[in-house]
Amino acid sequence: MRLPNSQDAGLYVHIPFCVQKCRYCDFYSQTDLSLRPRFLDALMSEMEMVSAEGLRFDTLYIGGGTPSVYGYRDIGQIVNAVQQNFDIRPDSEITIEVNPGTTTIEQFEGYRATGVNRLNIGAQSFNQRKLGFLGRIHTPDEARKAITDAHRSGFKNIGIDLIYGLPQQSRVDWLEDLKQAVAFNPTHLACYMLTYEKGTPLHDDLKSGRVQELPGDQGRALFDTTIEFLEDNGFYQYEISNFARLAMGPASTISRHNLKYWTRAPYIGLGPSAHSFINSRRSWNVSNLDAYLTAIESGQTPIADKEVLTREQEMIEAIYLGLRMTQGIDLVWFKQKFGIDFSQTFKDSVSDLTKRNYLKVDASYAALTRQGRAFLDGITSMLVVHDFSEAQGKR
Repeated sequence: MRLPNSQDAGLYVHIPFCVQKCRYCDFYSQTDLSLRPRFLDALMSEMEMVSAEGLRFDTLYIGGGTPSVYGYRDIGQIVNAVQQNFDIRPDSEITIEVNPGTTTIEQFEGYRATGVNRLNIGAQSFNQRKLGFLGRIHTPDEARKAITDAHRSGFKNIGIDLIYGLPQQSRVDWLEDLKQAVAFNPTHLACYMLTYEKGTPLHDDLKSGRVQELPGDQGRALFDTTIEFLEDNGFYQYEISNFARLAMGPASTISRHNLKYWTRAPYIGLGPSAHSFINSRRSWNVSNLDAYLTAIESGQTPIADKEVLTREQEMIEAIYLGLRMTQGIDLVWFKQKFGIDFSQTFKDSVSDLTKRNYLKVDASYAALTRQGRAFLDGITSMLVVHDFSEAQGKR
């Protein structure tokens, strides 16, 4: 199944506030909610500073952090400012991330009225023990209520996020979360394997021995369970961690915004720590709210640094991001972009991976098999480390 391939740009707004930091999360946020009005003013100013000449947008993603610490009037102000400052299509996908424990049905109704047409609900689990381990502020009942309220408020495009691979988690344990999520009839599910990111409390616990990571073979077994269960229940895996409901058509239920990252479409990020990518150029904002506010309020852009990707960097990204998607690397595009034939340049690794049933290649795409998806990082390393010198020589 081929995914839509819009090269319109995406716009990301990072809301840098959380009621409480989760133990696993390394995304930038802080818990001083008193700065919300000041940040909103600064965000409006940043939109006026950003140059988006020649770009047309068809997605807006308001993420974080916890965007739902803002009421619908503030979110409406953000959406209106985007429409005033950027060339955004009237049929754009407009998503907001929300966390249970910070929402009401009136809030959802207000979000809909502002033009938001997609929700991403960070349930993560329906088990209190697991929520406590992750440091989530909500209860299982609050997660269920948030999803129910989202439906009752009229949202048709609702995604649910779940985390698995917790220490000692069993297949039965994980299936219970999946069953409860599917019972709510979402249009999209994102199922992420728990990672221990440096600088997080969970990483500290892992290093100190207070927490034992789930063994790799057990994690891969849960990954296989995820795919099998969701496919049996009418979902299509279009990316390593993301599943769209088949009954409504994946083209309408995938995350159009996230697809831009994997297809290397242009995008602009606003807010602290947000990244932008346009024509091989990447830039990122300061990952500190005080520094962000100081820069904006003094009339300066909050950019921390920028880079122009080399051909080698672009090729590595194209391989890694392409293999994340179930449809794989677009080989025609790859040859047009880099001037080399993927199958020939990486023929040794391609031959080996094909024989081991980790990779399938035809005239149009090179894609990981279900078996191969569990070894994405290792396979990418195999391609770019073992065969890259040859690719570099064929300019």
